[in-house]
This record gives sequence, C-alpha cells and structure tokens, in this order.
Amino acid sequence: MIKEALVGRDVVHPFKKAAAAKPWPEHHNLLSDETPQDHFITRDDTVFAGIHLIIDLWGAKHLDDLERMEKALRECVDKAKATLLHIHLHHFTPNGGISGVAVLAESHISVHTWPERDFAAFDVFMCGNSRPAEAIPVLSNAFYPKKIIVSENLRGVLDHA
Repeated sequence: MIKEALVGRDVVHPFKKAAAAKPWPEHHNLLSDETPQDHFITRDDTVFAGIHLIIDLWGAKHLDDLERMEKALRECVDKAKATLLHIHLHHFTPNGGISGVAVLAESHISVHTWPERDFAAFDVFMCGNSRPAEAIPVLSNAFYPKKIIVSENLRGVLDHA
C-alpha cells in the first residue's frame, strides 16, 4: 500500500511530485568577472550577512491603501539602492489591513498593517551595499505616523573567536 502511494513521487521527498521542476525566477548575482557575490557587510571589525530593521509605525494613516503601500515599498527599494524582484500584497476585509512583501535581490521588506489600530509593522532586511535605513523617512512620509520605533539587528554575524 505505501509503495503504491509513492509511485510517481520522489522517494527522498515523498510529497514532492515527480513532474518537471517549476520554472522559478532567477536573479544572476555575479560580479563583472563572473565571480558570485555573497553580499556580506563589514562594519568596523564586524562581518555580517545583513541589517534587519524592525520598524513600528504608531498613529499612522492610509494603512488600508494598497496603491500607496505599493508606491511606498517601491520608493523604499529605490532609496535603499536595492534591487526589486517582486512585490506581493494582500488586502484583508473588513478592516482593510495589508500584508505583503517586496522580495529583493538583497533580501526583503515585509509589511503587516492594522488600520483599526493605526499600526504598521515593517521588516526591512538587506545585505550588501544597500542602505535599509533610507526606508524610514519614506515610510514616515507615506503614512504620517505619530511615533516610529526602530530596532536594528545584525544578521549572520561571523564569529572570529
């Protein structure tokens, strides 16, 4: 019975169909000499994968406006000198909240909003030469928060001990 259930499936990954692989989008991440980039950052004596900003907007406006959100995410990407691969947003009813992500070559910007509480939670994670802090004034200008709380985390810190 189990053997029959696995027919047409990969034995190593039994729930993966044996059909042709899905054509996932690719982003070629090569230097001019064809060397792959790893985008790790060096700040002072610390080497790490990227900067992850957690940005909370309180008392914010227009948190149910999909067009404004998309425009703000695109501007964040531009100002941060990042590379946009895809934006995907969802609208929730009846409160109008938005959840979504801007997928970047350098990582991502994600958002979750609670318009009924005038609150938005953004994660801005970027590596390489991008400038994630440039997203903060963009979000402030787009959503007019009364208060912004930002925390910074260095992700993937290499331990040289």
